[in-house]
Amino acid sequence: MTVEKIILENIINNDEFFRQVLPFLKEEYFDSRIERTIFKFIKTFADKHNKSPNSKILRLMASEFPKFTQEEFSEADILISELNGVEENKDWLIERTEKFCKDKAVYNSIMTAIQILDGKNDKFNKEAIPSILQEALAVSFDKSVGHNYLEDSDHRWEYYHLKEKKIPFAIDIMNKVTNGGVSSKTLNVYLMPTGVGKSLTMCDHAAFCIRNGYKALYITLEMAEEKIAERIDCNLLDYTPVELKRISGNVFKSAFEDIKSSAKGNLIIREYPTCGAHAGHFRLLLDELKLKQNFIPDIIFIDYINICSSQRLKMGGSVNSYAYIKSIAEELRGLAVEYDVPIISATQTNRGGANNSDIDSTDTSDSFGLPMTVDLLWGGMRTEELDKQGMILFKQLKSRYGDINYYRKFVVGVDLPHFKLYDVSESAQQDLDDGGKTDKDTPLFDKSRSKAKTDYSGIDFD
Repeated sequence: MTVEKIILENIINNDEFFRQVLPFLKEEYFDSRIERTIFKFIKTFADKHNKSPNSKILRLMASEFPKFTQEEFSEADILISELNGVEENKDWLIERTEKFCKDKAVYNSIMTAIQILDGKNDKFNKEAIPSILQEALAVSFDKSVGHNYLEDSDHRWEYYHLKEKKIPFAIDIMNKVTNGGVSSKTLNVYLMPTGVGKSLTMCDHAAFCIRNGYKALYITLEMAEEKIAERIDCNLLDYTPVELKRISGNVFKSAFEDIKSSAKGNLIIREYPTCGAHAGHFRLLLDELKLKQNFIPDIIFIDYINICSSQRLKMGGSVNSYAYIKSIAEELRGLAVEYDVPIISATQTNRGGANNSDIDSTDTSDSFGLPMTVDLLWGGMRTEELDKQGMILFKQLKSRYGDINYYRKFVVGVDLPHFKLYDVSESAQQDLDDGGKTDKDTPLFDKSRSKAKTDYSGIDFD
């Protein structure tokens, strides 16, 4: 007797087995058309009546099935008559059925991949092949049936007192509103108009990681690796881009040796073409870094989310920007979960938000599906008044870390030429009004490290 027959036999005669494995079985796992159709009868009956049909019901369904020829009905009738036993070794049966499902899922995914490569599948593009194979390899029988509220209180207590893995920000107010920083397995996004400081904010955070013992991976799809590294140099060495071009090689080398000797963490910067990379490429990069350099990042920066591509969907046709950007966000969040890291990225405001002094989540460009997917969304704004005071105004638009009304708006000091963020005084936060201005205070941060009246020309702060 084949595995398929043993599975069908126990589905209709063993209620415990039926309820445990039916959610994981699929019609396409059965090669024989007769077995596949019998399983379809069982699934249809179970979906309607919440139990498996007996052999009499199966015979009736087979006799009424219009697509069966007389020969096929006779074959089905013989098969049904043979499904009359029960396998006593339950553990073996479950284990063998799980293996059957895994093997079939992998085989079917390989066949789907071949169709994609041959151009016979219009649903997926070639970039979807790795995720299709990965999904097949992940097939398993989840033995958990959920959290028993009354019986699992001890587990909840342990969860409440478990110290969550967090990567802190360099800025105290940001740590304050997130209860200590960004959590693993999350997607965190800055929403800013062009030129406000998306890259600056992420570069400052990456520099903080280098100084404080965290391994960071910075993926750029907008600027060259060298341009991102230049910003990190400005932050850590306290030079502007203009000054970096003027100092001698010996001065640069000496200054960098001081940074290198005191650095507790590390940073890898990887450049991809605009719209030329997706979560699948990033997954391969992570695996390659682990294999070749034993580098496992604690945090990933992606600059930025709208110019990534989707691994699953092709843009155009029935796929609009809402679905496409939402798909990218879902894939990146899935990557964060898979590798147990926080991902920080950014997105641009739409045309309405570009000149808006009070950004909202509806100002997200391309897709409102992005705010629905992320764990944290902060809007960033600069006005002439804020620039005079050397500040960026942030507004909490969505947060799974706490109440967004706790410091819904807050300001951060910014040293634009050195690509640095600073903490400001608490009174600056308290005096913040709805317009994002401070009436009684100015940022209180250490400006001794920054150079006064530096040349801002030719510097792109975004």
